[in-house]
Amino acid sequence: MVFVVWIGFFVFVLMMVVIDLGVFPRKRHSISIQESLAWTGVWVVLALVFNIFVFYLYDYNWFGWTDIPSHDLSGRAAAVQFFAAFLLEKSLSVDNIFIIAMVFAYFRIPLSEQHRVLFWGILGAVALRGVMIASGVALIEWSDWVAYLLGGLLIVSAAKMLVIRHDNLRPDKNIAVRLARRRWPVTNELYGNRFFVNESGLRAATPLFLTLLLVGTSNVIFAIDSIPAVFSVTRDPFLIFTSNIFAVLGLRSLYFAVAGMMHKFRFLKMSLVFLLAFAGVQMMLSVHYAIPSFVSLAIICGILGVGILASAFSAPLDTAKLVSPLVDDLEELLFLTYREARRVVILVVGMTVVLLGILMLALPAPGMLTIIIGLTILALEFAWARKWLKSVRTMADRVQDRVRRAFDSGEKKEEK
Repeated sequence: MVFVVWIGFFVFVLMMVVIDLGVFPRKRHSISIQESLAWTGVWVVLALVFNIFVFYLYDYNWFGWTDIPSHDLSGRAAAVQFFAAFLLEKSLSVDNIFIIAMVFAYFRIPLSEQHRVLFWGILGAVALRGVMIASGVALIEWSDWVAYLLGGLLIVSAAKMLVIRHDNLRPDKNIAVRLARRRWPVTNELYGNRFFVNESGLRAATPLFLTLLLVGTSNVIFAIDSIPAVFSVTRDPFLIFTSNIFAVLGLRSLYFAVAGMMHKFRFLKMSLVFLLAFAGVQMMLSVHYAIPSFVSLAIICGILGVGILASAFSAPLDTAKLVSPLVDDLEELLFLTYREARRVVILVVGMTVVLLGILMLALPAPGMLTIIIGLTILALEFAWARKWLKSVRTMADRVQDRVRRAFDSGEKKEEK
């Protein structure tokens, strides 16, 4: 009877996709922020209603659901994990929205044509995520060391996010775009919402198709970062997949809402950096100690809350130059200079390693060695870290001398 739940979920998703496809393209027009917010609200409400279903599904063992070993959660724990995974995925999708906005700006795609690219791009992302989630579950069950690998990947992704330049878009360097250009000639102009046209007797791709390829590859890169983050919150395949689907299917409407307010999210990206770093640490710790779901959810909400409040009380970011790809000097768009970026990356990575080492002190793991490694990373850039590292080394030398003296005195007593 378990298959009934999966079939019901897929039927529900298919029905909502058909409704979404029927409502948005009914007439070609620019999607307003109000309309986008309304549809975003619809997807969020549907996710919350589904979360209620998750509670009863796990708590009352509907359809023999909890008889399966991988579904051994209580209704309360399952609902909290689903909501935390959904919130994490939804938040991380904001950075992907910024990149998609740059792609549309580069190719000068009108708002009235953007919905078609987003629809097919997100539909492909759904299929991709299903494969990646199934592979991730199998890998984690195969070996606990995969958790360390995914945790490290998340921390690297957090550091990488700090120095990504949204203005440095190079479509010709994209593998999918290069393959497409080898296969088909590309027109210089758009042809409405068409991906291909016949030009001079040849089948040619339009810039809209190249945009679709870039959005698709952007979704792939985004999935590589976001799916391991969700694994840090829950290991239940059903909760991982369903929370991902709800977050991704609402991405299209969220794009039209957020893209028009990009200048108001100045510090949200920094929140996403800390979200990825937290997910990475949590993933590594999960091998020995599982952070309670409520604590994890509270930390996620706290990080997002700080970013939103900081953005609300700060001057908006100037994004006027995001409109044109022909601007020579885009340095004003950088949040951080190279040196500042290097300092922040070292700070995030070093403090993460130190924090991990402190937590490992309570476990049968080399906590002190991990702390020293973290301080060594910090010492590359910060004077205070060099002082701390020197103090730790001095303390370690003293302890070593005391142990050596105690050992020597013990040997002398035995000789006597």
